[in-house]
Amino acid sequence: MKFSDPASLDHAEREEGTTFAPRFDAHGLITVVTTEADSGTILMVAHMNAETLALTLESGIAHYWSRSRKAIWKKGETSGELQEVVELRTDCDQDCIVMLVRQTGRGAACHTGRKSCFYRRVEMAGDKASLADIGLPRLFDPATVYKR
Repeated sequence: MKFSDPASLDHAEREEGTTFAPRFDAHGLITVVTTEADSGTILMVAHMNAETLALTLESGIAHYWSRSRKAIWKKGETSGELQEVVELRTDCDQDCIVMLVRQTGRGAACHTGRKSCFYRRVEMAGDKASLADIGLPRLFDPATVYKR
């Protein structure tokens, strides 16, 4: 799958038109915010390159680009926690994607075994910031699933 070149679109076409022309950054990546389709819960934030975006659109299963491993990452391939794509949206200037998914398996999107990667909140005490767990339970044991 080949995407339209964003440089070929004028401002109005990019923001109001029907041509999908994702604007990848200097590293060839686009940020993806993944939410649960039914609840709206933010599950994770990751990145895609053109290849993983095409794989996602073609297969209906979320694929991302792992910046740390520098490799394609089919979400849930090891854990069984696949993400079935319900809808993909882009923002006004097409440099960010929101992907609505149905989380399969036990319902955990996070490699820590939790439903969401956003399981801690930032709290301030004077001028010091710290993290506090919000109480999302582990839906699986990552040590067992990932054999680490």
